[in-house]
Amino acid sequence: MPTRAEVLRELGLAPEWRLRRSATASASVGAPSANDRPAGDARPESSRLARIAALDWERFAADVDACTACGLCRTRHRSVPGVGDIHAQWMLIGEAPGAEEDARGEPFVGQAGRLLDNMLASLGMNRRENVYIANVLKCRPPGNRTPEPLEVEACRPYLERQVALIRPRLILALGKSAASLLLGTDASIASLRGRVHRFRDVPLVVTYHPAYLLRSLQDKAKAWEDLLLARRTLATVSSGALPGVDG
Repeated sequence: MPTRAEVLRELGLAPEWRLRRSATASASVGAPSANDRPAGDARPESSRLARIAALDWERFAADVDACTACGLCRTRHRSVPGVGDIHAQWMLIGEAPGAEEDARGEPFVGQAGRLLDNMLASLGMNRRENVYIANVLKCRPPGNRTPEPLEVEACRPYLERQVALIRPRLILALGKSAASLLLGTDASIASLRGRVHRFRDVPLVVTYHPAYLLRSLQDKAKAWEDLLLARRTLATVSSGALPGVDG
């Protein structure tokens, strides 16, 4: 006489015992690994970089204002693309907008901005003629905190596009943070001053941030030396002779 198990098996009612997999393993079945995923997964970022690299001035500010590549787009009031002469020989670059810049949408306003204007005036220049002013970041970090690496990388394509569009003959990095971000170094500003560096093949001179000079009046003389170095450097660019330029 057949057993109960044999009868159930014959009728197709016998239980089927299967090895239970963990939820992690089950979820991974049929899902490609990061290396197996189609190249199309990288298209959004590649498309963004290609779009930024093709921007002209008519579209630049609007593209910056629509950017959502990092969380700063949710905390800012206004984006701060830059201001000045788009055919300038001088390009001044700071770290990031502050509270007043965030409110007005223009870099270097308030007391620090007025001091910067005075520094430019001492060279016979102003922020609207032969000078373009920008920041590495186009949006204010909350509380003026130090920018995070991902925020810097998200904004870097915009700065590089500005440099490509303007084709400045000299870059003046304002403050240690901007110099560190542009040159990829954590060296002190004291060690970076007094020498000519390069960013994207453009000569770069480092000086103090105007906000720092407001707190440290004794360093204004050093900042003046930096401006004179920048002016001398620009004067030699056309000849192609830039002795002492750091890579």
